[in-house]
Amino acid sequence: MFRLYKRSEVKNIVLTIMSQLMPKEVQISRIEFEGPEIAIYIRNPKILAEHPEIARDIAKKLKKRIVIRTDPAIRKSKKETEEIIKQLVPPEAGIKEIKFDEVLGEVIVKAHKVGLVYGKGRSIYNKILAETGWRLNVVRVPPVDPRDLDTLNKIIDYMLSQSSYRLSFLRSSGERIHRGVIFENRYVRITGLGGFMEVGRSAILVETGESRVLLDVGINPGGDGFSLYPRLDIEQLKPEELDAVIVTHAHLDHMGLVPYLFKYGYRGPVYVTKPTRDLMVLLQLDLLDIMQRGNQKPPYTQLEVKKMILHTIPLEYGEVTDIAPDIKLTFYNAGHILGSAMAHLHIGEGLHNIVYTGDFKFGRTRLLDKANTVFPRVETLIMESTYGDRDQPRRDVAELELISTISRTISRKGKILIPVMAVGRAQEILLVLVDALNRKLLPQETKVYIDGSIREVTAIHLTYPELLSTQVRSRILRDENPFDHENVIRVEGRQMREDIAKSDEPAVILATAGMLNGGPSVEYLRMLASDQRNTLVFVSYQARGTLGRRILDGEREITMVGEDGRLEVVKINMEVKSIDGFSGHSDRRQLLAFLANIKPKPKNIILNHGEPQAIYSLAETIRKKSKYLGLPDVRMYTPSILDSVHVAGYA
Repeated sequence: MFRLYKRSEVKNIVLTIMSQLMPKEVQISRIEFEGPEIAIYIRNPKILAEHPEIARDIAKKLKKRIVIRTDPAIRKSKKETEEIIKQLVPPEAGIKEIKFDEVLGEVIVKAHKVGLVYGKGRSIYNKILAETGWRLNVVRVPPVDPRDLDTLNKIIDYMLSQSSYRLSFLRSSGERIHRGVIFENRYVRITGLGGFMEVGRSAILVETGESRVLLDVGINPGGDGFSLYPRLDIEQLKPEELDAVIVTHAHLDHMGLVPYLFKYGYRGPVYVTKPTRDLMVLLQLDLLDIMQRGNQKPPYTQLEVKKMILHTIPLEYGEVTDIAPDIKLTFYNAGHILGSAMAHLHIGEGLHNIVYTGDFKFGRTRLLDKANTVFPRVETLIMESTYGDRDQPRRDVAELELISTISRTISRKGKILIPVMAVGRAQEILLVLVDALNRKLLPQETKVYIDGSIREVTAIHLTYPELLSTQVRSRILRDENPFDHENVIRVEGRQMREDIAKSDEPAVILATAGMLNGGPSVEYLRMLASDQRNTLVFVSYQARGTLGRRILDGEREITMVGEDGRLEVVKINMEVKSIDGFSGHSDRRQLLAFLANIKPKPKNIILNHGEPQAIYSLAETIRKKSKYLGLPDVRMYTPSILDSVHVAGYA
């Protein structure tokens, strides 16, 4: 029999530990469950500000996330608090704005230098808490065009405007997370709802005797009709009964359908990293705009996106968090895009541990460090297999090939169209191009036009330098913008797009979407396709069913919507080039290296996120190399959509 504490018991345990570890002078007024955290409200924060180790000791003792909040009655006025902050924080921090969340007792400070606001060892943070009763929350403001931070600022402002609702949601979800249960049914079942034997619409249901959790909820970029969305229609999946939704990263094939759940009754938490939250909202709104302009009916509206924002709970890498009575979640760096995470689920009191890689890159890139390989425990590994049947060229070889292709096209007065995903590939390619311009590897007059949401996404990258590679991070912290150059130009509107396409000037164009399944890249293709001097360069995976994949597979006459709104046949006379090596996915060599390095070794491996050939090929390779990989007795699974795998206990 497996026993979990009842809610009242948890509170009693917290109070008992408080009496042992916390000085009476702190004056605890109440304890609340707020989402995955236990919120301790106090009347005298000065003691904890002077001794921050007390809160850490309590969290360690309880094995729970603890947040200290002050009783509203003891907080200083906003005006007094703002004056104290400006006195304590050095001017070099570059404070741009101060806002207050009266419900949660937080003061949000937007500044250029986050570290200077917090102070060494969080000394200024502690002083502000002690003197004002307000908890400091600092948001980095990168030196970019304010328009590029529009979405991020709107997210913060909207959450502040809905603080009362958010607190109510946190309390209700906290009661659900810490609900008391006693049961004998010990099982863990994994069901693929999308992204199995295919790439796209990733969604996985994890069930225990007590809980139901969704890992990712994406759309299929190359799908239509029934294949566009995951199979959310199964009997055991009722949105109102889900305990949690976990989003590993902000690509539409992993998070594009999350708001849809709120349309049909889901009211629980969505666990993400902070960059994933910001990027997810930006791309979902962009998707709605593209679908509406293309006369497609979106699966949800901005109303559901807003509801989702209020239900997001951002987590840091390595932060162990209760998300259900019998499940703890920890995120680890996946190396795929900014904020991408592997999800580690610790189920029960040692019953079972699952690592879901999501999309991951086990190799350093210009933008990111490689994925994590060390976990507390792993019994079952759910691993992506996008390139399970092939190896990619080294990154430096791919970069040389890209520069060579651009130079060759420019020499014949042509234009280079590079369709890119706004998140990840766009920034990676920008780093390569800016470096090439700085090193004079490209003609100095070469213009690089960026179109779509690339600028806004890049600004979000600049907001979280601590999550980027060492080299990029250090440049950002020196107030440099490694993604910018005087030749990098933002495209403003459709008329400018047409002017660029019709101009005789050679140029490089980075445009979304990366698989030619919508966005400005499709418009450029229509205008540039007929000219043999131009080149179409693919630098990322092209999913089956997308226009990009069809062209890559040899299709040279395509039907598109013309300027007058009528259908027209477009002949692709431009050069078509695919440059492997820039992908944010691990190739076969890196997938095997990840398995060789993962600690501890899994007993079960479930392969997903790959076309059948890639999955079957990788499974066979793992079996052949199992001893070399340290996996002599591993059980391999290659399920299809709606297949379930019982990985622990009995149902």
